[in-house]
Amino acid sequence: MHKTPFVWDKYSDQPHIITDKRFKKSKKKKFALEYFKMLFVFIVIFPISFIWQFLMRYPKTQIQLGIGVNLDKGNIQYELVEELGVKELLVRIPLWNIDKIDEYVDFVKGFGGDKIFMINILQDRVHVENLELFHKNVKIIFEKFELISCEYQIGNATNRTKWGFFSVSEYLNFYQVAQRVRDQYFPSLKLIGPSVIDFEYYYTSSSLFNSKSVKFDKLSTLLYVDRRGAPAGRQYGFNFKNKINLLASMVSLSSKVENEIYITEANWPLKNTAPFAPTSEKECVSESDYVQHMQDYVKIASDTKKIGKLYWHQLVAPGYGLVDNRDGVVRKTPAFYKFKELINN
Repeated sequence: MHKTPFVWDKYSDQPHIITDKRFKKSKKKKFALEYFKMLFVFIVIFPISFIWQFLMRYPKTQIQLGIGVNLDKGNIQYELVEELGVKELLVRIPLWNIDKIDEYVDFVKGFGGDKIFMINILQDRVHVENLELFHKNVKIIFEKFELISCEYQIGNATNRTKWGFFSVSEYLNFYQVAQRVRDQYFPSLKLIGPSVIDFEYYYTSSSLFNSKSVKFDKLSTLLYVDRRGAPAGRQYGFNFKNKINLLASMVSLSSKVENEIYITEANWPLKNTAPFAPTSEKECVSESDYVQHMQDYVKIASDTKKIGKLYWHQLVAPGYGLVDNRDGVVRKTPAFYKFKELINN
């Protein structure tokens, strides 16, 4: 992801914000009717989902905790993962790094054969616009990892323009390519989406209620609540527990997805870690608050019995992870030890 205005921020492990408002406006303009339709769908689905959550019988599930690991964070992650005792690992594979696919395979194999891997395929604008190229490269990823992983998250933060999508339809067209490749060549693999970030369920509703022939084997959500402070903090009247219940209700009503939810990203930004923190200093918390928020977040998610897997984002990241590796010094934060405790409870 190096083609302006889509530029990767190596500090926060996400794309830079697109500051050219005229560019974004011009790209979104052709989807104006779709945005009105999105609003209409949400206006219809929201009250139905809100009521249905009190009537439905959602299948109870025991939560599995996992952690995000990255190739560029180095081999130190092998011993850190062993120390934590975590078995569920999420690995990001950016499509723009497809030429390094064998390095990713070797990296994943280095964790040993007792781990369960989720492969998170990160999109870029080049592959969104060139679906033939995506067809070619997603097939390569499936081929390389078919015997290593059965679960693949297709796309990430799909409701953020800096990540390369300008509409839900663009994402669904992208997802359908992966679905066709899977159906034709790798029928045993599970595909997960739509990977909406934050409490923006109008994007989720458009992904789950539409006329396209898409099917998510699980629903993935990047359910951050960090800007509300503690997980009990409310947004439009909804705290974290309420958000999970509403999402589960939408999943239950949709024919596009099986009744299982994965939270594939969650964390809080840490104070005094700029430029590594993914937000402004205003939203950042102390390491002690981070520990408490993480503990509360996991407990709330677990107690709902509606979350199948929860991946903390991520193991090594100075601005928001469990380990700070600035200046080449590996420092385990208090959250590292709390996460170890949560894993082994």
